[in-house]
Amino acid sequence: MNKLKTSILCALIMNKGKNGMTEKDITKKLGLPKKSSKKLAQALAEMKKYGDITNKKGVWRIKDTEDYFKAFVSNVNTKSGFIAAVPDDDRERSKSEAEEPSEYFVRGKDLCGAIPGDIVIAKKTAGASIDRSAEAVVLSVIEESDRLLTGTVVANGNKLMVLPDKLCDAPLFIARTGSKPLKIGDKVAFSIRKRGERHFDHTVEIRESFGSSGNAKSSAEAYMLVNGLHTEFPDEVLLEAQKINIDEPDPNEAANRLDLRSEAIFTIDGADTKDIDDAVSISKTDFGYNLGVHIADVSHYVKKGSAIDKEAFSRGTSIYYADKVVPMLPKELSNGICSLNPNVDRLAFSCLMEISAQGALLSYKFEKTVIRSRVKGVYSEVNKILDGTAGDEIKAKYGQVTDSIPVMRELAEILYKNRVNRGSPEIETLETKIVTDENGICTDVKPRERGTAEKIIEEFMLMANKAAAAFAMKEKFPFVYRVHEAPKSEKLLALGDTLTALGVDPERINENSSAADLAEIIRKSRGTDRYTVINRIVLRTMMKAKYSDEPLGHYGLVMPEYAHFTSPIRRYADLSIHRILTDRFYSLNSEKLMKKYAKFAFEAALQASLTELSAIKCERECENFYMAEFMKNHIGEEFDGFISGVSPSGIFVELPNTIEGMVSAADLPIGEYEVQHNVILVGAANGKIFTVGDNIRVKCVSASVSGGFIDFEIVEKAKTAESAEIKTSTDEKHSDNDIPKKASSFLEELIK
Repeated sequence: MNKLKTSILCALIMNKGKNGMTEKDITKKLGLPKKSSKKLAQALAEMKKYGDITNKKGVWRIKDTEDYFKAFVSNVNTKSGFIAAVPDDDRERSKSEAEEPSEYFVRGKDLCGAIPGDIVIAKKTAGASIDRSAEAVVLSVIEESDRLLTGTVVANGNKLMVLPDKLCDAPLFIARTGSKPLKIGDKVAFSIRKRGERHFDHTVEIRESFGSSGNAKSSAEAYMLVNGLHTEFPDEVLLEAQKINIDEPDPNEAANRLDLRSEAIFTIDGADTKDIDDAVSISKTDFGYNLGVHIADVSHYVKKGSAIDKEAFSRGTSIYYADKVVPMLPKELSNGICSLNPNVDRLAFSCLMEISAQGALLSYKFEKTVIRSRVKGVYSEVNKILDGTAGDEIKAKYGQVTDSIPVMRELAEILYKNRVNRGSPEIETLETKIVTDENGICTDVKPRERGTAEKIIEEFMLMANKAAAAFAMKEKFPFVYRVHEAPKSEKLLALGDTLTALGVDPERINENSSAADLAEIIRKSRGTDRYTVINRIVLRTMMKAKYSDEPLGHYGLVMPEYAHFTSPIRRYADLSIHRILTDRFYSLNSEKLMKKYAKFAFEAALQASLTELSAIKCERECENFYMAEFMKNHIGEEFDGFISGVSPSGIFVELPNTIEGMVSAADLPIGEYEVQHNVILVGAANGKIFTVGDNIRVKCVSASVSGGFIDFEIVEKAKTAESAEIKTSTDEKHSDNDIPKKASSFLEELIK
């Protein structure tokens, strides 16, 4: 379709809902000169002939309006892209971005040069199926994004050009350089200075240079910049933070609170954690247990409408990757007066719960408190106490809370069994731990380990989060809930089909399957070769958890009431409900809370959902840079792994240390490949079939740090006796080099 016809279609699409357009209307809308009337009439006639438009009494209309839609370009790579339909209304558009969008696959040649962030007019060309997304073509870009993109400076003859990381596989002409001199191999951020009709026709302007593209640190910094994720705080925020940079809280404020400083309260986190926002206390009673979950009272210091508050709302969440933290709050708060550091007074918002011997939540109350943590607990140390391997030094450190630790385990085991019994799926995923040296270079990649202590804290946070949501639901005041809706029926049906293809009996899986049905599938697969794969398939079947001002319940946890109360230092959703609960604590009734917070709760939930998606994507992308940096030192080595995914472009292979790479279809046996049931790749001329979960041996052939991807090729003959392993560091100094609050499991991601 030529440019004029495309312009006509776009004019009619943008005009839909009205009574069509005359030839005169179209001429005016497109700004065509009178001498173009003949070409316009010819184009209209041809479009009518091919069924694109209709004419009735001189009025032209789109024939199949449902096939045309406005869309947001969400992703573009060298060969294709994805777009998501969006409403015309900006508010609804923002809301839809926080949902699971209906995505359309677009081939690279059909993107019209669109880049991520563009708003386009598109036409559906193929519907969605179990195996693939719906497909579309872009007709026109109607709103050009000014988003920055990343790439690497390359030489083309005697000229320097930019090879984009994902936009296309051809270097782009540099129309203007930045202030820094460019070198071959530099990682850069650039903007589109002049657009062409295809990606490789664009010319660019260099906006920032980050040093060598071979360093993961450079690529991560570039990613942060182009995605608007600010590592530095504005001056007015830092100025406010300095005013709150105090060692201990105001004694007058502490005197007006419930004083818990004599209680055996303590924290448990990773060894390097600096932003400690939760502490616990526990005791046994005649009826069961008294459990206290004590959360940093961030809302006391971060006032609504302040510069710090506005910046925190914009960021939405802290971001953690490799050895870096991009905090939601300035360090004066996150690591200082708001952090529940040991042996100092801190203001807290405590959830005090009575729990029966069977694990039922009998009662709860929220109190403004002052606490003094007895010890900064470390997961690995508490785990040694629990398994009986702790030395004298560790025992002495935890002397003041030694009696609490076995009681904690006892209650957590009861709560865990209750969660399993009510049908909550026990989804386990291997999370990655990136180890870096003093220069920020990745020296090791390995699975993040979780022990009993981590699981204890998870269960206790669950109870506090449940109590917060139950309180809001009971009194019917505005709130920000953590919600997880039931999977869509088509996803559940696709799950059954996929399980069957893997040789697994789908049993009770149908369009109305409960969480307990999914849990049963996982339970029965435990101990089998397909266990890891089935975990992931079930997880992908579920909806994404999000935030909402409506109490929609939590499907995965099988809870009608759930919120995020426990991490206000790093999540704005938690800070939001602390603010609401504080006003309720100081006697505002539900009616007044509704007037004050109804709009705020909606906006806070929406922003928290959007920023969470952005943070998750950032952490994943940055992790890929560091994995590729690590694998640069292992090119040519062979490894045993398993097929973690399939696509017409090739197969994905995951190694035991969680690193994933791709074997391109070009390096597979000759054939025409297609995916069946989401998990099987067929089409090899020799009959070879590749199934997700199959063990496979590969050789690392390349690693692109700048692009964040690793290429493997298949090694035909397995050498199990000589299996190569990437040695992981056992150096004690790295044993707790964790990102302190990064999720290490599906459950922890839901909770913390």
